[in-house]
Amino acid sequence: MLDFSEEKEFFNQGYKIIAALDEAGRGPLAGPVVAACVVFCVDQKISEELQQINDSKKLSLKKREALYPLIKQSFLGVGIGICDNQTIDRINILQATFLAMKKALGAIKQKPDFIILDGSLKISNLSLPQEAIIKGDEKILTIAAASIIAKVTRDRLMLDFYQQYPQYGFDQHKGYGTKLHIERLKQYGPCSIHRLSFAKVLQK
Repeated sequence: MLDFSEEKEFFNQGYKIIAALDEAGRGPLAGPVVAACVVFCVDQKISEELQQINDSKKLSLKKREALYPLIKQSFLGVGIGICDNQTIDRINILQATFLAMKKALGAIKQKPDFIILDGSLKISNLSLPQEAIIKGDEKILTIAAASIIAKVTRDRLMLDFYQQYPQYGFDQHKGYGTKLHIERLKQYGPCSIHRLSFAKVLQK
């Protein structure tokens, strides 16, 4: 169970307002990459309901959807940043992920003095102090909360795209390179939300 103890260690270093960041959608062949930012301060209360937060990949769709509004209501601020497939193709997926994270940070009113994020790489060209934490979405409650916001937001976007392009089955795989998706790509070719810089998209 994630219990906010890791976050307290950062407050002990003197930081006042911290933003936790994670993303969803680095791996898919279609659709955007979505980043989310959850902002909190030292007196953040973690209710029994919030203790159900975990890495979004370990939660059911129903649990993620239930936690989504709770996270938005309970924390000091929540920001979302999105980079579409055209941006991903133009600047590459890593840089698009960083850009989405910067957009998420820009969407919040409460400016943090420290950032924690999932992964091994820090956000490039960012003046704020930050720490990248490998498997942070499994270890740290607030990064896990950001992962839920990002995942739910992106899944909803992919369901919208399914309405526009039902032939690809985006409702089932959310753009990831499943067997079904690869088969549909071979049958129909890429649509306007496919990432043309990803090799599997253009395979015959």
